[in-house]
Amino acid sequence: MSSYAAHIATVQARFDAALTATGFDSAFIYAGQPRVAFLDDNPAPFKVNPLFKYWIPVTDSPKSAIFYERGARPVVFLFQPRDFWHAAVKIAPAEWQEHVELVVVDSLEKVTRYLGDKLKATAFLGEHFAEPVASWPVRAHNPDALIDHLHFHRAIKTDWEVENLRVANDRAAKAHLAAKDAFFAGKSELEIHHAYLAAINFRESELPYNSIVGLNEHGAILHYDVYETSAPRESRSFLIDAGATYRGYCADITRTYSREQSGFFAELVEAVDNAQQALLGEIEPGVDYYQLHVSQHLKIAQILSDFEFVRGSAESIYEQGFSSAFFPHGLGHFIGLQVHDVGGFLRNDRGDQFDRDPRHPFLRLLRPVEEGQVFTIEPGLYVVDQLLEAHANAKELNWQRIDELRPYGGVRIEDSIVVGKAGNNENLTRDAFARLEN
Repeated sequence: MSSYAAHIATVQARFDAALTATGFDSAFIYAGQPRVAFLDDNPAPFKVNPLFKYWIPVTDSPKSAIFYERGARPVVFLFQPRDFWHAAVKIAPAEWQEHVELVVVDSLEKVTRYLGDKLKATAFLGEHFAEPVASWPVRAHNPDALIDHLHFHRAIKTDWEVENLRVANDRAAKAHLAAKDAFFAGKSELEIHHAYLAAINFRESELPYNSIVGLNEHGAILHYDVYETSAPRESRSFLIDAGATYRGYCADITRTYSREQSGFFAELVEAVDNAQQALLGEIEPGVDYYQLHVSQHLKIAQILSDFEFVRGSAESIYEQGFSSAFFPHGLGHFIGLQVHDVGGFLRNDRGDQFDRDPRHPFLRLLRPVEEGQVFTIEPGLYVVDQLLEAHANAKELNWQRIDELRPYGGVRIEDSIVVGKAGNNENLTRDAFARLEN
């Protein structure tokens, strides 16, 4: 059995269990369609429903759909309208077509005629903001119980999904190296961004998210995506958080570089990288992801002490909340069909959720670590004045030393990890870079 055949069998089994548990006989998974801008007829780039591409690796066919009845062969309605305004979507022959009933339609009315009364008993999964789907007499739109059940189990990736994630990371790593070269060549943020896209022959809309390409102090802006068109007089540091896609699966990689190969900031980048790699050795089934987050905080707190940003022990720096001012975001998140993949707060497939910790409000993942999960590990250390204001009078903070870091912005290192047995994990990101270097 091929890895895709095993994957779609797993997806069917998960849908069977979810439909049975929630009292539905069938699901209609709508790919979605583009939305137009306000007071305009210009649509935003199309992003397919992740539950649609969970079944088949088709990401650019708006208004297509999948109808699935428990235990039956899925029906894929491939929408190909008669349209002289736009190029027709080209769907090449592929293995997925052997596992579905493929029906090509040029209008959604043909879908309703095909399904008849079955539509009234189905759960509609997807956006339904536009006609005619907005008025379809389905039993329910996006029922929480059904979606929670699916999202909980989607956290465990199939072999086919991991294969796709490897390729996405290969692509992103290749582009990262091109961006690194552009940085050391003195290019502007926009020029670095263009080098990234050119390295993998991507349009910007093909990226899984807006790339973060920050020189110097811009590295301290967590979601910076302005892209200055002129290079700064001096490029001291470079933080890039950028990904790629393959068959709808996402890579998410962050690296930080120092212009000078020795000295204060280069040593800080190395320290954060070492702390991240040390944390990777703690990942194994049964460990709570929250505990990994706390462990990483303590390692960042030790760096704050070692570099004399904050006076005190790692434990005291963490307990007083100083580490959160320098490392404000979560340690990471699930990744797969979505960059921030779903299910990180679910206790079970019935929709019960873990309580969020007000101490770490931006942590996106609270579940115990399980074999087959794929998540990111991305510690950071930045100078964010807005967060440091709360500690303006703290005698423990060494403002002179902090001021030395401010022109560099900060450091973030991010890898994606496939959890294996007993800590035998796969680092998708570092393996991708290693393949390029060999």
